[in-house]
Order: sequence, then structure tokens, then C-alpha cells
Amino acid sequence: MRWLDSRRSGNVEDRRGIQMGRGKIGGGIGTIILVLVALYFGVDPSIILEQNPVDPGTRVQTQPQARPADEDRLAEFISVVLADTEDTWVELFRRGGKTYVEPKLVLFTGSVSSACGFADAAVGPFYCPADQKVYIDLSFYRELKDRFKAPGDFAQAYVIAHEVGHHVQTLLGISNQVREAGNRMGSADRNRLSVKQELQADCFSGIWANHADKARQILEAGDIEEALNAASAIGDDRLQRKTQGYVVPDTFTHGTSEQRVYWFRRGLESGDINQCNTFAADN
Repeated sequence: MRWLDSRRSGNVEDRRGIQMGRGKIGGGIGTIILVLVALYFGVDPSIILEQNPVDPGTRVQTQPQARPADEDRLAEFISVVLADTEDTWVELFRRGGKTYVEPKLVLFTGSVSSACGFADAAVGPFYCPADQKVYIDLSFYRELKDRFKAPGDFAQAYVIAHEVGHHVQTLLGISNQVREAGNRMGSADRNRLSVKQELQADCFSGIWANHADKARQILEAGDIEEALNAASAIGDDRLQRKTQGYVVPDTFTHGTSEQRVYWFRRGLESGDINQCNTFAADN
């Protein structure tokens, strides 16, 4: 991906090297256990975090730590990707007569406190609609490369674009509609609704790639394959088969590898946000 001469975002909050004290969290250790169970079954941990907010009266203690020097270049790359999503969505919202409110992106080490609750790095990247921020511990990218066998800078960019896709859903009112509808459903139906929401975020990430490349020629040979490989690597079916040896479709929350690849490619090839209505799709 071509990025070295590109604009850096001013919306990055760098909290790396700050060790968070756990303080008093709604749900306590039970929340952490639920998050770990959610990870095991492929559930989006932000759903649990939103239901277990930090006690506003709690003072969280911090202790500065050394920042790994080898992460600085990756942090810079993420700032460029975030800036590019800003440029893309500002323009797309303008065309639709809307105003795009840029999200913040928080880099953290080990653990972090968000408006959706306290999170450990094990939950992976997540978007919190309560504060409209994306959170990521850069160690996730080592896991993406080593555990999920999805290396490459555009695979990393896809992850950020997916989380920004959830921010787009928040601004368009989609996230609230999904949450309200999910509250009236049983777990299996709620999971299927979550899958549609996640696949739409994949499609939105493809929309970004399409318009960013047309406007700024960011793509290089092999980039699309990197993103498709990453989308496939983190499909619910593939993750469940790897962790427990079998799949349970009713517990899927993000979609199968095939579905995630399909919707990212659909956004990439069409560049049309109207092609991302996963909620109207039969499968």
C-alpha cells in the first residue's frame, strides 16, 4: 500500500505505554470472563463491553511504561489509514447531503478504559459507539500475521477500515436500529442480526478501498489479496473450527469466511454504499 507521503490524521490518541488499573468495572471479573467466552465463540466483545460500563466514580490509576520503538512506524501507518478513511467518508457523506463526524482512534498497550467499559488487549480491535472511538492494541497485528496467517499492510488497513465502518453505521443510525431490534430477539436471531451488521462493515471497508484508490492510487500489487486473506482468516466458521474443532452456525456473530470475503469484494468492486444493504440479503 502506498502511504509514506500521505496525510496523517490528527484524531489519534496515543495511550501506548500507559498501564491501566482495573478500578471498579460494571460486572467486575465476570465481564472479563464473558469477554473471553465471547472471543472463544467469535462474538463481538464490544457488545459485552457496552453492557458493562466503567463506574464513572472510579479513578483509574495509570503507570507510564516504555513504548516499543518498532511499533512507531506501525502507529504512523495507522494514522495514515485513518486519515484516508476520513478523506473518503467526508466526501461520500457530502455527496449524500450529510456531514461526516470523524472518529478518534485510540492506540493502547495491554488494557484500556472506554465509554463501553474496560477492555483487555485480548478482545482485539473494537469500536465503541458510546464515545465514537476505535480502540486497538498494536500487538493484534502480530497475532493477525502469526496466528491468523494474514500478513501485509493492506490486511492491517482492512482491520481499521472495518472498525471505521461501524462508525459509519453509528452516524447513519444503523447501529441504534440493530441494537433496538436485537433487544426484542432471542440469542440466535440476535446473532444473525449481528452477522448482517458485521458484514455491512466489511462492505463499507471495501467502499473505502474503492474510493481511496480512485482518488489517491493507494493500492499496490497483492494488496487486495492481503485484505481478502484477512477477511477469510477471521470468519466465524474458520475461527470456531480452529479453536473447538467444529462450528455452531447459530453462534456466528461476524459471518463465515466466504461471506466476509464476498461483502468486502462487493463494496470494493461497486464503490456504491447502496450495494451494502446486508440486512436485505437472504444469505
